[in-house]
Amino acid sequence: MKIDRIDHLVLTVKDIEATCAFYTNVLGMEVETFGGGRKALKFGNQKLNLHQKDNEFEPKAHMPTPGAIDICFITTDVIGLLKTELENKNIQTQGIFERTGATGKIQSIYFRDPDQNLIEVSNYV
Repeated sequence: MKIDRIDHLVLTVKDIEATCAFYTNVLGMEVETFGGGRKALKFGNQKLNLHQKDNEFEPKAHMPTPGAIDICFITTDVIGLLKTELENKNIQTQGIFERTGATGKIQSIYFRDPDQNLIEVSNYV
């Protein structure tokens, strides 16, 4: 077996509408409704499927829990400008840090979503 890429990840959340609002307003993702009213957040060629806590779609993770993910998104935007944009939206940030991404050095800024998941937004330097 050889894996090519990630298609989607699943986020278990307390409030799907609050999550959709955050990810569309802060990160510019698009909400997709599919399969009997389920929601996903689309960006690039990937998406985040959303599961409502205690009403997850089967099959599901062994212990689906809001706030248990730490995810890094890549942007082409300048991280310093994103920091200002986030702070103007009253999003508390941490960063800017130099890290190592999947294919090289990245600059990263960190903040949390409504479920307290750790969101890292980075660009390659």
